Amino acid sequence: MTLALGYRLYGGFVARQYALDDGKPTPAERLADGVDFVPTKPFYLLGQHFSAIAAAGPIAGPILAAQQFGWLPALVWILVGVVFIGAVHDLSTLVASVRHEGKSIAEVVKVTLGPTSGVAMMAFIWVALVYVIVAFTDVTASTFVAGDPELDGLTFDFNPGGAVALASMLYLGLSVLMGLVERFLKPPLWLQTVVFVPAVLGVVWLGTQYSMLVSFSGTAWAVIILGYCFVASLTPVWALLQPRGYLGGFVLYLALAIGAVGLFFGGFEVQQPAFKGFTVPGASGVLFPFLFVTIACGACSGFHGLVCSGTTSKQIQKESHCHPVGYGAMLLEGFVAVIALATVMIVSSKDMAGKPAGTVYGIGLGRFFAVVLGEKHLPFAITFGAMAFSTFVFDTLDVSTRLGRYIVQELTGLSGRLGSLLGTALTVGVPLGFLLVAQAGSWKSFWTLFGTSNQLLAALSLMGVSVWLKQQGKRYWYTVAPMVFVSGVTLTSLVLQVREAFFSASTATVAQRVNGVVAVVLFALAASLLTTGARALLRPSTPPLVGASQ
Repeated sequence: MTLALGYRLYGGFVARQYALDDGKPTPAERLADGVDFVPTKPFYLLGQHFSAIAAAGPIAGPILAAQQFGWLPALVWILVGVVFIGAVHDLSTLVASVRHEGKSIAEVVKVTLGPTSGVAMMAFIWVALVYVIVAFTDVTASTFVAGDPELDGLTFDFNPGGAVALASMLYLGLSVLMGLVERFLKPPLWLQTVVFVPAVLGVVWLGTQYSMLVSFSGTAWAVIILGYCFVASLTPVWALLQPRGYLGGFVLYLALAIGAVGLFFGGFEVQQPAFKGFTVPGASGVLFPFLFVTIACGACSGFHGLVCSGTTSKQIQKESHCHPVGYGAMLLEGFVAVIALATVMIVSSKDMAGKPAGTVYGIGLGRFFAVVLGEKHLPFAITFGAMAFSTFVFDTLDVSTRLGRYIVQELTGLSGRLGSLLGTALTVGVPLGFLLVAQAGSWKSFWTLFGTSNQLLAALSLMGVSVWLKQQGKRYWYTVAPMVFVSGVTLTSLVLQVREAFFSASTATVAQRVNGVVAVVLFALAASLLTTGARALLRPSTPPLVGASQ
């Protein structure tokens, strides 16, 4: 109800501020080329956009925050943040890109604040993407690691980590097969759907039957996953990205449906306390600011601005579609976060002690799924839940590596096959170095800085949009207010992480040392951009920029 009212009331208000006009041809119509600029019906574009933004972030973040601070503050931040900050950011970056010929948010910043700010923004985005890859690789590797049987007594010799790993690997192979079938046999889409979507459940079943087949250490899995990132980001989109995204959409919608059924009809008892306190041991245990940066995706995510301005803006058929696609899809992600929070609420502290977020989500969603399937199918249900988590991760890793490669090539001027290889190697190599020197399973330490950089990117994007709105002579308080709040939260988080890494009385871990160095770099880049943006906002109004449509 809160999300629906948010869409109708506040979302409608923000959309009206942009004076969306269906009489203006969008870049998708003006520049249609059948490759990048393709006018797309809003229903299909909404699904595609939702699949691109709804990765593992809105699952892992709420689970970790509930473990630290309790489920109530996490729920409040998700609902308030997604309506007044996250969805506003997504809609605003989408509209800004549409009004700037489908250019990226970095290009919008370059237009509004100058070339130097554009380069600083691109550098910040690349560092943020590196941390996306680090955090998601480590949490997925932790989920794949063989451990004690989660379902002891229900099945013999069942390894939940191995089941998820095998099911995820088979799922990727299934995606490649679908891409090849589509490319060379060209059957109708309905036939592919009828065959391959049920096959996804089939590979989950195979994972439960041969769960002991694959068993590696967390470090080994991290290397394997990053090797996948390298290959996948250089693979033609028709061979993996498109079919995996199509199948992943069905996995996502099924997970949402299962979560809704379990949430409303499962009759589960809440086993987690509503509030655990304002602090827990460690720098990341202070509710302000770390609750807010822990739940980045699901409440506010700068990564979404890269999707909005990278691909979605080039497919908007009419300006009015920005409201349901930009604002609406973010609210759907907020619902994903609420479902993830529900999965941790029904799991006891004993059952989730020491387990990564993907495993906790798999246990909770599996119990929801068992409401429909029955308790005897609990191993299958839990494997599906954890595989769904890894499915979302692979989408994010692929997109992040591709975007990182594009940025490296643009910053260095490298082009062609050599530029692609070097750009990809650098984007994957830095995370690999981080994960090799850090202790396996350090994802919670990396997650804090990932969330911080992700939300700070959202603040910087809102800053660029605010300056653009001011230059156009439009109201901009609804983008400045969340920008100021998120900037305060994230900059405070960076300072505390630097203090923990270099000035704490306790001995910092390798992960914390790495975080401290990166936090300094992010703070410097952000401070430069925010200072330039503040000067532009405080400067007397000037006539609208030539070349930027209103």
